[in-house]
Amino acid sequence: MPDRSTLHQVPYYSQWESPDLVPEFIAGTRSVRDDPLWQKSGAADPDEYAFWADRTCGIACLRMALDYFGEQVPPVMPLVTDLCEAKAYVHDGDTVAGLIYRPFAAYVTRRWPAITATVHTDLAETQIADALHAGSLVVISVHKTIRTLAPHPISRGGHLVLAVGADKTALRINNPSGLPGHSQRAHRVPWADLPRFYARRGIVLSHTEEPVR
Repeated sequence: MPDRSTLHQVPYYSQWESPDLVPEFIAGTRSVRDDPLWQKSGAADPDEYAFWADRTCGIACLRMALDYFGEQVPPVMPLVTDLCEAKAYVHDGDTVAGLIYRPFAAYVTRRWPAITATVHTDLAETQIADALHAGSLVVISVHKTIRTLAPHPISRGGHLVLAVGADKTALRINNPSGLPGHSQRAHRVPWADLPRFYARRGIVLSHTEEPVR
């Protein structure tokens, strides 16, 4: 990796409204329906909230990027509605396909003209670092156990996180399902560990103006 260091100070958003309760939600010791902040999502009831919260890692990444770029950040459920209409989610009964990258990227670029969303189906680690050094943020597909750097994930991909920084030895990610105080914000993932989680797919999010921080 290039001998450079970049860390964008990106606000953190979990895919659940109560980031401090993530360990209980993923362990199943607390129902997502019992999230005390569920109404912030814009859901009609706790059941609707619970159905979508487990599926909105990509929306959490988008909301983090919007906040960082100085754009208005909508609640989760209006974004779910828009992305279903845009065919970035295909909702059929109890199943949801998505997040589907190309309609998602088209929606983002159309909705926020100052943002360019570019889909990459073979995104090398060096390209992630280059994009970050150039001022962009990168949504990447990883296995969810990246939150603990599990030694043997069962697959690659399936969960979206936001790459926010890079240096010679590690990538930094904001993880919508990360653990509080450990792997939620700017979580350090050594480059040597990334390949066992990373599906080499992603979306580069660029803004026409440098964020004022």
